[in-house]
Amino acid sequence: MKRKWVLTMLTGIMLLSAACSGGSGGSGSSDNGGSANGGGDKLPTFGAAIYRFDDTFMTGVRNSMKEVSAGVANIDIVDSQNSQPTQNEKVDLFLNKKYEALIINPVDRTAATDFIRKAKEKDTPIVFINREPVEADMQSWDKVYYVGAKAEESGTMSGQIIADYWEANESADKNGDGVLQYIMLSGEPGHQDAELRTTHSVKALEDAGIKVEKLASDFANWDRVKGQEKMQAFLASHGDNIEAVLSNNDDMALGAIEALVAAGYLNGEEGKFVPVVGVDATAPAIQAMKEGKMLGTVLNDAKGQGAAAVAIASALAKGETPTSDNIGYDLVDDKYVWIEYKKITKDNIAEAE
Repeated sequence: MKRKWVLTMLTGIMLLSAACSGGSGGSGSSDNGGSANGGGDKLPTFGAAIYRFDDTFMTGVRNSMKEVSAGVANIDIVDSQNSQPTQNEKVDLFLNKKYEALIINPVDRTAATDFIRKAKEKDTPIVFINREPVEADMQSWDKVYYVGAKAEESGTMSGQIIADYWEANESADKNGDGVLQYIMLSGEPGHQDAELRTTHSVKALEDAGIKVEKLASDFANWDRVKGQEKMQAFLASHGDNIEAVLSNNDDMALGAIEALVAAGYLNGEEGKFVPVVGVDATAPAIQAMKEGKMLGTVLNDAKGQGAAAVAIASALAKGETPTSDNIGYDLVDDKYVWIEYKKITKDNIAEAE
């Protein structure tokens, strides 16, 4: 009788356990995103591949994506470690897991061709972010979108910040020859943002009626340490002849500032100030501006880019065609969301913060 009672009790426990577990649905897990809602419905899952996690600007973008996706979607964000083969493997994994949408910040923009081909086979829409694929890739499928900013605008604004300083300060022309001698730190070879920022920053100076002379230029691959190393070499060659430093992003600009400080510049002494301008308006750059070591930067809206990418992916995951109305951002040519830049100097630094 005792054995029979125990078996009856165990059977009851098993039935109760089955009843409790049967009413709950599983949810797609993610290292970075949200979870299923209280009603038991699964949220869509997006796979996001960032070219490298230690890029300061892209850290802002992925933080934004995590924030805005809460309660909207699970988002699995991975580090491609600045390796195209690594990113290819990550994207293949997303597709095999049948995620509802991809958000890709490509290591190499030409890799978009293969990403689109594979995604089309799985009918998985793609939102590229911050590194724009070529026009042919963008038009190859109706479920391909891009979120970014027009790099030429940031270049123009960088040049304008230097031009304003040059025209307002007679001491900026250190050798009195009426020509602005400058250093250029470029992002990376073949990157459209690097090319456009470099070209348009110099053009803005020339459009302001300023004669310019390039003392030196080199690629520092968006990296602070490389920016410091390049600037050390430029100082060894040109020293006090350097009258301005134009950098394609803030990280390289901050590296240049470290080299300048180590060489005795930017210390508050007369004749020791060298105007340095970057792009992105990252927190470390804003701090350098507050300390008087960086002249200015250009706000590249990381929060806006991350939020727009998630908004487009969300619409696509619902089976909707993204429009300006349902994503909350202006959609240009049915493909592009352009987030505007803004000049940041000491006069409007609070806008960047």
